[in-house]
Order: sequence, then C-alpha cells, then structure tokens
Amino acid sequence: MLNAAIIGLGWWGKELVRSVQGTSPLIRFTRGVSLEPRLAADFAAEMKLTLGTSYEEVLGDPAIDAVVLATPHTRHCAQVEAAAAHGKHVFCEKPFALNSADAAAALAACRRANVAVGVGHNRRLWPSIVELKKLISSPEFGTVMHAEGNYSHDILANTPPENWRSQPEESRAGGMTGMGIHLLDAFSFLVGPMARVSALSTRRTLPMPSGDTTAALIAFENGATGAIATSLKTAFLWRLAVYGSDMWVESTSETGTTVRRAGEDPETIELPNSNHIGMNLESFARAALGQGIYHIDDNGILHTVAALDAVFRSVDADGAWQQVQ
Repeated sequence: MLNAAIIGLGWWGKELVRSVQGTSPLIRFTRGVSLEPRLAADFAAEMKLTLGTSYEEVLGDPAIDAVVLATPHTRHCAQVEAAAAHGKHVFCEKPFALNSADAAAALAACRRANVAVGVGHNRRLWPSIVELKKLISSPEFGTVMHAEGNYSHDILANTPPENWRSQPEESRAGGMTGMGIHLLDAFSFLVGPMARVSALSTRRTLPMPSGDTTAALIAFENGATGAIATSLKTAFLWRLAVYGSDMWVESTSETGTTVRRAGEDPETIELPNSNHIGMNLESFARAALGQGIYHIDDNGILHTVAALDAVFRSVDADGAWQQVQ
C-alpha cells in the first residue's frame, strides 16, 4: 500500500482523494497540506487525513511514500523536483509544467532519484476515449485524416480576480492551460505526435488579461491536421472527433461515443462509467510499488507539455506557426 499526501485541498484535490480513499488496495492518503486549513478541516477529518500547512514537513516525513500535487501550475516544477530530492514518488496534476525545459528538468530529477511519476491526464482513461483509441487503431478506420475538439464551459467564468486560477501566469492562453490541454493530450494519445501549432487567443467578454477564447490549428507528424477550440464563457461542451478515410468517431462525454462507417448511419454508444480518476492514481501507485509501468510514458508526458508550450509561443507571436519541441 502506497502512503500518500495530497498537496492542495481545493475542489480538485478533494476529488483526487475521494477517488481512492477507503476503496483502493494500492494507495491511500494519510496526510494533507492546505494553505487554508480551516476550509479543509472538515474534509480532512472525514477522510482521516492529518492536516498541515507545510509541504516541506511532508517531504521530511519517512512515513509518506508519495505526494500528489493539486497546486497552482507555476509551482509544479519546483515541487516535483523537491519531491524527487526527498525520494518521494510524485503525481502531478496537469499541466506537468508550463514549458518544455521545465518539464524535462523535473522529469530528469525524478529519473535520477528513481521515483515514479504520474500526471493528471485522466481523460485517456475515459470509456469514450478508450473506445476511440481501439477504433482508430483498427484496420477498418483507414488513414487518419483530421481531428477536432472543443472543450468549453463557464464554470470558472466568475472566479474572483484574486484566485490563483485568474492570474495570467497560471492560465495562459485563456482556457488552454486548464481545459484545452486535455484535448492536446488526447490528440497525442489518439493520433500521434504533433509537429507544429498555430494559435490565437482573444478576450471577448471576461476581464482576463490572457483572454477567454482560444483556437489552434495543428499539424501532426504523420500528416494529419487538427483543430482545437476552448472558451471560458459559454455553456458546457466536450466533443472530440477523429476522421478516418473509412469512418469517423466522436467522444461527446465521458461515456458517450458516436461512430459512423462509410455508407452507414451514425451509431451512438453509451458505455459504462468508470472511476477514471482513481484508475489513473492506481496506475501511478503500481509503478511506485514496483508492480507495473505507469500508463503514460515519459515521452507522452513531455510531448503534451511541448504542445502546450507551442500554443503559448504561437499566441504570443499572433498566430505564427511554432514547432512542437
């Protein structure tokens, strides 16, 4: 059993704990760190967590095998490297880092320390995305022609200006850092490596310095094309479609999938739910316990950050094409 500490007990940190606490045979949370302990006290008591305010104190605790980071994006690199320096396995929420150099440095620190690394790309484990991967990999799909995705919502539209998620350095290119990155990672998983990106970000209605609406064109290494859009001010939408020469497939939710083969009507499939958040943490725990390999390899972790980095650089360059590197 892997003894873990959750670092950051906002809404998502709590979801990570709930996904495995008391039900997983592989990982359990025994400590929690929050800079607002009064707001986390009831949850910590419910989940039987020892609550504190010091990350360094957790790193010095020999009873803690791993840390799970649900912290502001700009802190990830330093916190991952600190965990590695103390011999702690580390699971980091996405984005793993905000640029390629930081991602490579953080991952290298973990490899030198021989600690396991996990990242919060749980959408790879959504039932609909697993089904898309199976279909795209089959001979009947044909050649991948194009991929497109839109992940937008207004859940964070009224986030207070003082909240860390509202800070321009934490949420570059509007919703791309927190939302669009899921599409980038899914594109990498489903279609393959991305070669270059052209992106624009604009401010339509929200008072956010980094904009509220972003779109990107993508050229894949295999010759396919792609397009991504994300907005912080519209009704909730998730859709990701991949078009093959002989059929197309689409994810419309965690479990919703549509398939259309040439000459046939569209087929809508509703798949069973899964605990994809817990599955991601358990994959990390198996790697940490020496019982398996984490389901996203190092190249996969680095490539998604590189694609996000290219989006940022392109936005800063008013849409000029940028290499994913």
